[in-house]
Amino acid sequence: MNTAKLHTLLNSNAGIGAFFLRVPVGVILTAHGAQKLFGWFGGYGLEGTGQWMASIGLEPGFLMALLAGAAEFFGGLALILGLLTRPAALVSAFTMVVAIFSVHASNGLFMANNGYEFALSLLAAAAALTALGGGRFALDNVIAAKLNAK
Repeated sequence: MNTAKLHTLLNSNAGIGAFFLRVPVGVILTAHGAQKLFGWFGGYGLEGTGQWMASIGLEPGFLMALLAGAAEFFGGLALILGLLTRPAALVSAFTMVVAIFSVHASNGLFMANNGYEFALSLLAAAAALTALGGGRFALDNVIAAKLNAK
């Protein structure tokens, strides 16, 4: 990737608002990914999550659990740090689209019925961060400054 494209990817004028959005969303995604990958926070780990994903038609279940867990866990960490915010947010948004249509849509909007409202909220936040970038206090700014110094 050339420097101009990398600078466009990292540059953000979103200010403090993006920081206030990306940190809690990153924490939520990291925790959900940890449930899938490691069985932390009451999760089922890769084996259990993989079996469940296979049971709803996401095959191969183990691979789908690994991909979803990694996207959420590592994408969430990247959002917390503001590191490659746009790609991390885009992957997170895609993961939420899959969750909405494969798990939650048939249950309606509300979480009380295992609906899609929470996943839709995370999708909206991730889509916003894809457009906005990391904003203030993001490691993307450190990388962009080093690119500008060259």
